[in-house]
Amino acid sequence: MKFSGLTARRAAAFGASAAVLATLTAGLVAGPAQAATAGKTGVKVSVTTPKAKPGKFEGDCPVKVNFSAKIKVSLKGKTELAYRWLHGDGSKGKVNVIKLKGKGTKSVTVRQSITFKEDVKGWEAVQVLSPKKFVTKKGYFSVSCAEAEQEREPKVDIHLPGHASVSASAWANPDSYVGVCSPGNKIGFTGLIKADRPTWVKYRWVLNGDAVDYGKVKVRHATKVGFGFSPRESHRGWAQLQILGPDRAYSNRASYSVWCKDPAPAPVTKVAVSGLVTATNHDGCKVGAHATVSTTGSAKVSWTWRVNGVSVSSGESFFRGSDSKTVTLPESALVGEATKGGRVSLTVSGPNNTESSFQSYAACKVVTTQAPATQAPATDAPAPSPAA
Repeated sequence: MKFSGLTARRAAAFGASAAVLATLTAGLVAGPAQAATAGKTGVKVSVTTPKAKPGKFEGDCPVKVNFSAKIKVSLKGKTELAYRWLHGDGSKGKVNVIKLKGKGTKSVTVRQSITFKEDVKGWEAVQVLSPKKFVTKKGYFSVSCAEAEQEREPKVDIHLPGHASVSASAWANPDSYVGVCSPGNKIGFTGLIKADRPTWVKYRWVLNGDAVDYGKVKVRHATKVGFGFSPRESHRGWAQLQILGPDRAYSNRASYSVWCKDPAPAPVTKVAVSGLVTATNHDGCKVGAHATVSTTGSAKVSWTWRVNGVSVSSGESFFRGSDSKTVTLPESALVGEATKGGRVSLTVSGPNNTESSFQSYAACKVVTTQAPATQAPATDAPAPSPAA
């Protein structure tokens, strides 16, 4: 792993760092250290800026540098804390997951160690992926290795040129971006500096003709540097890495293109009614009904039952997400013309729409009870004799 020696002079304006290359498509924005963020679930997350021990090392290499940061999560039950380390050379560490449970604020100290064998000026950051996305500020550090005796440059050597020979190349990542142009690093550039012997190299980045970042880095054979910026509008452009000393050299122009598109609109919650069924109770001449009310997202839903246009019942319910429920019309007595049949309707209303459903009901059947047949009174007269 190698880190660039980027300066911070214009980082605020252009997000200058090599780490943007690894997060170009994620649209992540580093927030202030210790700044708490909360999701819809109410879970809050805060993270301290990573600290390096030692933060500034000078001496014999290799040397191990330890990094740590404290993550605080407010809990109301169970959650999973997912995080990873972001490195100054643009790479990312593996995702680590810690299961947390309980109530109140839980603190977790995350650590990593990196061994360096050569001079480095870089930074480390922590990216929280769950339960709330969050990126810390960059924790800077430096390593200056004491050169071995055989590596030290002689003060006078008529066989060596007056200074090292340096070359540079550059490329964009991505070189074409299509999407929402919002705050956050979207276009990044990587430069490769090569030297024919160990030397300190001063350089600058030029974006579309303007110098946007400066730096100084110790190069042993080859070292990568980089910067990134957030485009605000659709355009095409280029960036170039320019070596200012000890030798002068220019890289190729790394071309890129940006096409800004409006973000997709958030889905609109809709309510609906379906499956309306009516039933006529002939005993007492009553009508009842039931139907299904549904919604595509969180919403407060109200409904009204009507029989032949007259409101007879209503209700409301809060849906926490996409869901459905059955609502019922209590049996209502029918009188007059309504006993001959009619129509039941259910109207549902949500925050963005209203929908109704209609269904006919059958006429009441009048149930009648017939009296038993009356028998002729008995007489004492003898029955007629059969005919002779």
